Amino acid sequence: MHCPYCRHPDSRVVDSREAEEGSAIRRRRACPKCGRRFTTVETAILSVVKRSGVTEPFSREKVIRGVRRACQGREVDDDALNLLAQQVEDAVRAKGSPEVPSHEVGLAILGPLRDLDEVAYLRFASVYRSFSSAEDFEQEIADLRRHRAEHAVGVSAD
Repeated sequence: MHCPYCRHPDSRVVDSREAEEGSAIRRRRACPKCGRRFTTVETAILSVVKRSGVTEPFSREKVIRGVRRACQGREVDDDALNLLAQQVEDAVRAKGSPEVPSHEVGLAILGPLRDLDEVAYLRFASVYRSFSSAEDFEQEIADLRRHRAEHAVGVSAD
């Protein structure tokens, strides 16, 4: 780690702590050349492997953009979308792998979106699962109703 003040190519770690609820490490560093201290925050890179085989960094913004399209015309605020994106990232990181297939990101979106807005969920699921008929929608609506009924009485369907 280069010193941001004198550009010396090395530094010494003085203190390390968890940050951002354990998803990052905050380190206090000292430069052996100029003696100044600075802070770094380290996070593990999470990569998404697309169907084509291309790998790209996970992006909460990309999750939000996709879900925002499904929520168009619905009363869903930015805070709810940010929370959903955080839930998706947490779920994907919990898998413990530095690379996850894009399919798993889509699956991680479906649960929180179903709880956020059922219409947006149906829109997203119809594209994600490639619905091809009215029967596909009918089946998904029946599943939604079953999920809602189970959660109304406190029974988990997951």
